[in-house]
Amino acid sequence: MKMKKNFNGFDFLQNNLVPLMFIIICVICYPLADLSPSYLINEIVNRMGRNIFLILSLLIPIMAGMGLNFGMTLGAMAGQIALIFVTDWQIWGIPGVVLAMLLSIPLSVLLGLMCGKLMNMAKGREMILGYMMNYFVTGLYQGVVLFMMGSIIPIIHASVRLPRGFGVRTTVNLTPMRQCLDNLLAPRPYGVKIPVLNFIIIGLLCLFIIWFRRTKLGQDMRAVGQDMEVARAAGINVDRTRIISIIISTVLAGFGQIIYLQNIGNFPTYTAHSQTGMFCIAALLVGGASVERASIGNVFLGVILFHTMFIVAPRAGIAITGDAMIGEYFRVFVSYGVITLALIMYEIKKRRARSQGGALLAQAQKEGGVRA
Repeated sequence: MKMKKNFNGFDFLQNNLVPLMFIIICVICYPLADLSPSYLINEIVNRMGRNIFLILSLLIPIMAGMGLNFGMTLGAMAGQIALIFVTDWQIWGIPGVVLAMLLSIPLSVLLGLMCGKLMNMAKGREMILGYMMNYFVTGLYQGVVLFMMGSIIPIIHASVRLPRGFGVRTTVNLTPMRQCLDNLLAPRPYGVKIPVLNFIIIGLLCLFIIWFRRTKLGQDMRAVGQDMEVARAAGINVDRTRIISIIISTVLAGFGQIIYLQNIGNFPTYTAHSQTGMFCIAALLVGGASVERASIGNVFLGVILFHTMFIVAPRAGIAITGDAMIGEYFRVFVSYGVITLALIMYEIKKRRARSQGGALLAQAQKEGGVRA
């Protein structure tokens, strides 16, 4: 018979501090922003349709015990390179999106493999390594796009090339592709546009994640995430399992970036990916996830709360100070602050668990000595 756990207010507050803070911020800022409910709902639904796929790509590495995958940005860069080629070939609409996804897979796999191998050399420091990998691969990405495309790698269309004859322009125009997924099936009940196809794609990914967790590989990842040494003793190839989790995450991030950018309709060639990992991880943490635990529910709640704050903060800034940039600074500050707070809480929780474990071990040894 299972014993029921007593409700612990401190643990509840510790586990849900970030979502509760954001609920309070949104409740305070919404009346000040003076936005109509229909506008706010429209914006939230639109942002859910374009952001959730990207954030879901973070779940599998967390399941494998690799923490928050800042290396997801590598997949975003692969998606952008694929979109550059599709734009150069002038393949638009749904065929262009599908082709870009297919083109992004080989590069995403290669970058994910490289990132996974390096993370296996830095166990326990995966998040730091992933963050640093962003800067290293960004330098490579910018070098390829600025110097190799048009000179070594063929770029045909003049609207994509820089006037000098090589390199890609600072902005890639996706207007003929803009919202092709969103508009294919988009009913408007009560004036709210619902991108049904986007949500179908998101739903399929959610089902894949639920199914994947029950597979042999998924069970292996969960075992590795709980205890690498125990998993290794059970015959699981720990390093291989961790690499696969990063590769899957990177490929999904490439798809997610393509879905995101087709919604926007253009992207700054050299910097579009720079904040992708930061904002996705912040949104996941806002939904109540942690470094070692995350669910699909955390993703949906996080997108709603995080982007509600993103929508209302600039307008609230105008109402309070007369300057929208105050709200802009505030929401960027909060994004970084949420990640910092989550990492601090994770470290406190880890030290507390280690201290409690040490106390229990000392007590057991003491009791064993008395019996002897």
